[in-house]
Amino acid sequence: MKKFTVTVLDTTGIQPYIFGSNRLRENIGASYLVSQATDDWAREALHTFARQDINRKVYAFDPKKHQPDAKPYIEDDGLAAELVYAGGGNTVLLFSDKQYAVQFTKILSKRILEDAPGINLVAVHQEFDWDSQSLYDVVQNLMKNDLDAKKRSRIPSAPLLGLGVTATCRSTQLVAVKMSEKFEDDEPYLISTEIDAKLKVVSKANNKLQKMFASALDSYKFPLRTDKMGRSEGDSSYVAVVHADGNGMGKRFQNFGKDKCNRDYIIAMRQLSHSVNQAGINALKEVVEILVKSIKVDADGKRKVKGKFEIKDNYLPFRPLVYGGDDITFVCDGRLGLELAAIFLQEFEKKLVVGNENGKNPLTACAGICVVKTHYPFARAYQLSEDLCRKAKKFVKDEDKGDFSALDWHLAASGLSGSISEIRDREFQVPAGSLSMRPVSLKKEIDSDWRTWEGFTKVVKHFNEDEEWNGRHNKVIALRDVLRQGIDATQKFLKNYRIKHEQLPLFPEFSGQSKDLAEKGWLNGVCGYFDAIEAMEFYISLKEESDANLSTENKTAE
Repeated sequence: MKKFTVTVLDTTGIQPYIFGSNRLRENIGASYLVSQATDDWAREALHTFARQDINRKVYAFDPKKHQPDAKPYIEDDGLAAELVYAGGGNTVLLFSDKQYAVQFTKILSKRILEDAPGINLVAVHQEFDWDSQSLYDVVQNLMKNDLDAKKRSRIPSAPLLGLGVTATCRSTQLVAVKMSEKFEDDEPYLISTEIDAKLKVVSKANNKLQKMFASALDSYKFPLRTDKMGRSEGDSSYVAVVHADGNGMGKRFQNFGKDKCNRDYIIAMRQLSHSVNQAGINALKEVVEILVKSIKVDADGKRKVKGKFEIKDNYLPFRPLVYGGDDITFVCDGRLGLELAAIFLQEFEKKLVVGNENGKNPLTACAGICVVKTHYPFARAYQLSEDLCRKAKKFVKDEDKGDFSALDWHLAASGLSGSISEIRDREFQVPAGSLSMRPVSLKKEIDSDWRTWEGFTKVVKHFNEDEEWNGRHNKVIALRDVLRQGIDATQKFLKNYRIKHEQLPLFPEFSGQSKDLAEKGWLNGVCGYFDAIEAMEFYISLKEESDANLSTENKTAE
């Protein structure tokens, strides 16, 4: 009989910790600390635990250094502890004694309190018999029941906000402990211990990212400030916050680890966790490569993205904040948000992970894109992008046509008030139905599915480039207002325009139901053109036509 203790680690309150500040450097440092807390620091805590007793042996598995089936094994080699895997924000470990699990948790908790104040670690433990119990069942029970229960029952900390003689941190409103160091043209400002910890690791975080993406970056750098993301002088400046999340990833892990003996389960989880992590990173690398290729030097010697806006000081108008695995968040220039989100989803779908090498059960994901003014509260924009991602996932589920990638977005030309559902009800619902065709799928257009990314981008390009619409701003605005009034008003607008100009103002065509849409602007209570008009200034196509055609051909061949 071999008795072991399973420990599962997770963190809570991560969103406000990472995105609670409008300063990109603080977001960068926070994201780095979160990734360290349940990954590298967990391994370091294991080694610290081992050094407390000369007879203790541990195995801190690291996919960058070790093969998934590499020994030693806790069941055979007398280990005090073994790291099963770290991925997706969770860390799973095995200990030969429960008191060892508690000691390890104390070591890691102290490290987080000292080096990353503000991160909340949650740990659950369960003893089990290696020979008679399934490790898969134990881990699933800990994650579904014990971990969730502990998160819900946790009493939120209420830090002392200060006395009459204390100053306040500008970012967290906690007690300030010092002034920040001067960065570029930013003046020093009051910071708390939490912000101090974040700022201390910005350089490490940036070096790690630059090194990871070196092959794709060419001579470009990731920005440390949103003001460096392609902001056009004299124009309104927008930033896009993009959140993407894999579809059915929890079920994929469950199915892959099911019905395996304990050691095979450990090996399988290591393989799948690492391959999913690499899939997310490699998809982002493809995004960077496509963006870099789109930058050309014009006649004036300026580097511009598709000739639209200038790149200054070699800063790429894009930066990943949360990356690795299927949970991805990045920020970019507002005009690139829709295109880069779609490119990421398309590239993610192409990646092979353990279990789908034969092309079956391909990866898919959904994304939410929130485009706001550059200095709009970041936490609010991120929350909206997360809500939009959930709406895209619901769209996939409600369509009930298999698994596919989808995206949803909101373009906030001014402020935001209310939830995304409230905004849609208030701004996009009219007597004729919904002005918005969002969310859209990334599936290729077919007769029965016209609400696709391919159809949407075709319409936007038509409005922007076709001689019938290009440069005729007043006409486009008039059409947008008429679409709000429904089918009859739209047809009357088209008829009047035809009489006046002796030609038909051609609507861009969707496939399948395109004739009805082109004649009426509406189909089954959904407007096909309002979203495209709204997005005309927020969409820049980065892929060359040949690349786009090749991608379509590859999908068709598959």
